[in-house]
Amino acid sequence: MSLDDFNENYSQKDSPSTKKIIFIAVAVSLITSMLVGSLIGFYIGYINGSSVTSQGGNLSAWIKDSKVEKKVEVVSEESGIVSAVKKVSPAVVSIIVSKDLSKIQNPFGDDPFFRRFFGGEGSGKTEIGGGTGFIISEDGLILTNKHVVEDTEADYTVLMNDGKKYDAKVTDRDPSNDIALIKIEKDNLPVVELGDSGKLEIGQIVIAIGNSLGEYRNTVSTGVVSGLSRSIVTGGQSSGLEEQLRGVIQTDAAINPGNSGGPLVNIKGQVVGINTAIAQGAQNIGFALPINDAKADIKSVKEKGRIVRPMLGVRYIQVNKAIKERMQLKFDYGALIVSGVEGETAVVSGGPAEKAGIVENDIILEVNGTKVTEENPLAYLIQKYGVGDEIKLKIWRKDEEKIIEVTLEEQQR
Repeated sequence: MSLDDFNENYSQKDSPSTKKIIFIAVAVSLITSMLVGSLIGFYIGYINGSSVTSQGGNLSAWIKDSKVEKKVEVVSEESGIVSAVKKVSPAVVSIIVSKDLSKIQNPFGDDPFFRRFFGGEGSGKTEIGGGTGFIISEDGLILTNKHVVEDTEADYTVLMNDGKKYDAKVTDRDPSNDIALIKIEKDNLPVVELGDSGKLEIGQIVIAIGNSLGEYRNTVSTGVVSGLSRSIVTGGQSSGLEEQLRGVIQTDAAINPGNSGGPLVNIKGQVVGINTAIAQGAQNIGFALPINDAKADIKSVKEKGRIVRPMLGVRYIQVNKAIKERMQLKFDYGALIVSGVEGETAVVSGGPAEKAGIVENDIILEVNGTKVTEENPLAYLIQKYGVGDEIKLKIWRKDEEKIIEVTLEEQQR
């Protein structure tokens, strides 16, 4: 290249028009960068819930007008509860208890006031109570509390979620827990999903559904798991007999009379408990049986048509610190095998315990390595096993520990 050519090229690059093109390109680049930066800043602020504006006006409004806005859907706790209720409610039923009062003898003689209640003119079936249950099989098997259907002379009617009514028969009542199963003749029914109550944690959200006060069916209340593994004493509606329940769930979800037998549900819509009792004189203290305690009964009824429970075959008193001191025992825990004051034998004749060699005054200290305590009494531990299971008992007999193997048999009723 000649010197003249070089000077000519140099002059073109450095001409005013060239400088103008470069300036315009730089200006456009700067404007583009500012705009892109503003958009990115707005987007980040929008996602974080902040407001972004510019000196020239509301950039957020401009973005919305330009249809660039991105919607974020949030699943709330409330929507989870609504979904769980929709999932379970179709399988929740009301149980109506009725009785023919004309069959009850009038203890007041021929008094005209009481005659209407006891065999008087126009008497017949009268509704005397109610509760709740939930369907666990498409062919009409329903789980509820034993105390809801404990009256063997009463009639039971199931009121479905759609308003239809069906006569119900009690399939069986658990002799060791407040659990019963009833049956209606109907197919293709909605059923609940059973969860795992062993995975419950304190503070977890739960939902109670039931026939509150025997009047407001499928009433929904929410709360949390307030406590686990509680021990309570309950009384039956008609028998008045007390029953001690162990390992129950405490909740502050509102449970009212009539809720008994209804489901306690987690946020996934799985049944984790059976609403059973409330603490009288307290607020927001209710109790539910863990659903895992009912699974053996459900399986037993489906397979054998009745509830089968295991039996050890002993009579005992629970050893604690007071019993230890009074009877001068070596341990402050365990089950002391004793006979009854009215001639009841300490060991059932021909039962599993007798077959295994257990005798009166033995102290059963452990069941398969678990200590027998007031929190885990012998009867409660035995019910964790099935008929035919072989268990190992650690016993104390005449200043010596022994391990005895026992095969559990079916409890006779």
